[in-house]
Amino acid sequence: MSFFTVSELPATDALPGVVRRAVTLEHTMMTFFDFEPGSVVPEHSHPHEQITYVVKGAMEFRLGDETRVLRAGEGACCPPNVPHSAVILDEPTVALDGW
Repeated sequence: MSFFTVSELPATDALPGVVRRAVTLEHTMMTFFDFEPGSVVPEHSHPHEQITYVVKGAMEFRLGDETRVLRAGEGACCPPNVPHSAVILDEPTVALDGW
């Protein structure tokens, strides 16, 4: 796939209150998330580097031993195998992840 429109990518219910769309190449993936207020991404880790960027809304993001509220225009860089999680705050939130 050379070109895409986010709204036309297949949507999956990744978790309760979390809709995910993704576009991939052989070694790269970008995921587009729509979060309902109060939704939770449980703590997890993976061998891939991840960059999370908040487009709209806000989330409490835990990365290792540090927790911050990320708002639109802010993000986090997750090294491989570092536990991370998120709790969406009181408004619908949109975020992008690069892998």
